[in-house]
Amino acid sequence: MSTSASSPAAAAIAPMIAMEGVEKWYGTFKALTDINLTVRPGEKIVLCGPSGSGKSTLIRCINHLETYEKGRIVVDGVLLDNNPKTIDVVRREVGMVFQQFNLFPHLTVLQNCTLAPMRSRGLARDAAEATARRLLGRVKILDQADKYPAQLSGGQQQRVAIARALCMEPKAMLFDEPTSALDPEMVKEVLDTMIGLAKDGMTMICVTHEMGFARQVADRVIFMSEGAIVEEGPPAEFFQNPRHQRTKKFLGEILPRY
Repeated sequence: MSTSASSPAAAAIAPMIAMEGVEKWYGTFKALTDINLTVRPGEKIVLCGPSGSGKSTLIRCINHLETYEKGRIVVDGVLLDNNPKTIDVVRREVGMVFQQFNLFPHLTVLQNCTLAPMRSRGLARDAAEATARRLLGRVKILDQADKYPAQLSGGQQQRVAIARALCMEPKAMLFDEPTSALDPEMVKEVLDTMIGLAKDGMTMICVTHEMGFARQVADRVIFMSEGAIVEEGPPAEFFQNPRHQRTKKFLGEILPRY
């Protein structure tokens, strides 16, 4: 696969993210096996599967938080290799939200959101703050702009983390179990924020066990087990007619909770 489009028409349909034969080891442990995944612009993908199945490793490879030993990853036409310049280009286009909020505790909410655009994109402070305030308003937390992370609830901190990622104006967003560290009553406010992003057309890959979210938002649900993609399909097909025994077992264990 060429990383350059041969025509304007080809460029228009080029995938946002393409993983081809990607494999990853930790020493002798094989964490990812022959991962082939294409994500179209605007597509919403939910990754699910048991703990240790490789879901987080997969998305961390997309922005080079984890290296991969075999295969190739192309993000918005850029081949992701070990070149620091390439990695920087990809990370500027792909936002990521983690289980833990990873906010800087010594900076206010507003400062957390303006730091990266000012340093990485060279935005002037006024422009960065205007963007940050607009996006904090979008995730319904603008009134907390001058507070520090420790003064916020977990759900509020995660919404700040989402706004911070959006301040870089990414073309795609990766979510690594963004609600798993939250108390149950805080989950909905974060999921509502993510649903809003999906409705706005953001390209998204989300690792989550929130199957209600998957049913509502996902274009495709992908089930992983033992480092491999076992099954994928539209939500209705995936939940109503899973084909593989491992998928059926996983859904049988998790769906009664919803």
